[in-house]
Amino acid sequence: MKIGLIREQKKPFDKRVCLSPQQCKDLIERYKVKIFVQPSPHRCFDDIDYNKHGCFLKEDLKECDLLLGIKEVPVSCLIPNKKYMFFSHTIKKQEYNRDLLKNLISQNITMIDYEVIKNKGKRMIGFGRFAGIVGAYNAFLGYGLKSKNFKIKRAFELRTFDAICSELSKVDLNNEKILVTGNGKVARGAMEILDFLKIKKVNKYDYLNNNFNYPTYCNIDISDYYERKNNGVFNKQEFYKKPSLYNCKLKDFIKNPSIFIAGHFHNPEAGILLNNKDFINSQLKVVSDISCDIGFIACTLRESTISDPIYGYDPLQNTEVDYSIDDSLLVVAVSNLPCELPIDSSIDFGRIFVDKVFPLFLKNNDSITNATICKNNRLTDKYIYLEDFLLG
Repeated sequence: MKIGLIREQKKPFDKRVCLSPQQCKDLIERYKVKIFVQPSPHRCFDDIDYNKHGCFLKEDLKECDLLLGIKEVPVSCLIPNKKYMFFSHTIKKQEYNRDLLKNLISQNITMIDYEVIKNKGKRMIGFGRFAGIVGAYNAFLGYGLKSKNFKIKRAFELRTFDAICSELSKVDLNNEKILVTGNGKVARGAMEILDFLKIKKVNKYDYLNNNFNYPTYCNIDISDYYERKNNGVFNKQEFYKKPSLYNCKLKDFIKNPSIFIAGHFHNPEAGILLNNKDFINSQLKVVSDISCDIGFIACTLRESTISDPIYGYDPLQNTEVDYSIDDSLLVVAVSNLPCELPIDSSIDFGRIFVDKVFPLFLKNNDSITNATICKNNRLTDKYIYLEDFLLG
């Protein structure tokens, strides 16, 4: 089998890659495959390192059986009649990728989307852990600026996880409370940073009702901040199917923390999580919205960028302001956080690909079949719901 490692060509150029040079070598030795690497000036590993680890540098990848990338492949760069793996961002009917999906189908491409490769209902591969790690780091970056108690470098200036941990030694907290939402890899990545800082984790009852003379954090999930409208109970299976039957009470949890780290996945059908009035009279200083819930968390007015990650929010006026204004919130809402640690996040991703995903691909396992968006010039049965989106 011939595998092609494509050059990331969506702008701004992504430095991440699905396999490190060493992981390519492991794949070559373990499965006797050949790996061709499209040269890139942006990738976090040098081209020559791939060559040294047994890969072939080649611009034209038409001979490859499987093409691996990270972000969406520009339509002009697609090679017809091939198998691809990348994050297509099409399964939620994303308008900006309608043309991409049309071309994947018309060019007879078999599209396997990392986002929906699952085992027992849980995603197998992604960058969630590092999104959480950088999201939590950015929360402290923002809190240092807002409180003026300390100053740390931006994550992309540090480049590695070890450097981030070293920089966090400058963080100076008193009795701040921190709220983390979610129970997946993103939230766990965020809590990895909080645990590294030896911030004490407390349950939601102590968090809501008690004060402490040291920094604490509380982690809550949907069962904690949603309740059924008619009886106040929570049923997860019903909530996933009919979220409109439930009320959100997340506002009860943001009254007394200094920092809110949003690491949850939000179903748009569940409605608004927090409106601007929910932030008034709150003690919140910083919101790090890893989930980037624009339209569902009022202070997340827009995505911010790696180069300019911070803006301010005035809940009274529901507008963007300078974060240094006393009563404003400082907001961080960067959607591509793992890009700030491209080497570590790529190695983590590649490890899962080599050990878990590629063996399933070779066996044509159901996990791969169920993640195949289209093949043979048509949507697969599981994704036939996208037909109306294609016609739109």
